[in-house]
Amino acid sequence: MDQTDVRILAALEEGLPLLPEPFTEIGKSLGLTGDEVLVRAQKLQEAGVIRRFRARINQRQVGISANALVAWRCNGKPAEKTGAVLASFTSVTHCYERRPVPGRWEYSLYTVHHGRSREAVGGEVNKIAEAAGLSDYLVLFSTEEFKRVPHVRIKENGRGS
Repeated sequence: MDQTDVRILAALEEGLPLLPEPFTEIGKSLGLTGDEVLVRAQKLQEAGVIRRFRARINQRQVGISANALVAWRCNGKPAEKTGAVLASFTSVTHCYERRPVPGRWEYSLYTVHHGRSREAVGGEVNKIAEAAGLSDYLVLFSTEEFKRVPHVRIKENGRGS
C-alpha cells in the first residue's frame, strides 16, 4: 500500500456518492481517474485490505421510519416449520429462533420488519400471523436509532479483524 491507497481507503470509508459513476467522483477529489480508483480498490480487496463492499441505507432518509421486532409464541407448533412460514414473507428482513424462558418469556421466534408507517407494518404482521396460524405475538416498535458500527472480532494476537 502506498499513500494513494491510503487516500482511496479514507475516501471509501466516507461512502460512495450516490451518482452514476461514484468512483469517477472519488477520483476527481484525489486527482485520479475513476478507473484508477476502481483498479486500486479491486487490488486492495484481492489483498484482503478491503474485505467487502456493502450498501448501508439510511432508512429514515428514504422514508422507512417504522421498524419493529415481533416476538412470536408458537404454542406447540414446530418452530422450524413455523419459522419457515414467517421467513417466506418478503417483508421479513430477519427471522430467528431463541430459547424461551419458561414462566417468564414464552416467545421463541422473532422477525424484524421495516415500513413507512406503523399501520403498514402492523397490517403486514397481521397477514403473517394469519398465514402462520399464530395469535400470540408482540410487536415492539423501535423508538430511536442508534449509530451503527461494524463488529470487530478480536483475534488471538489482540488485533481486530
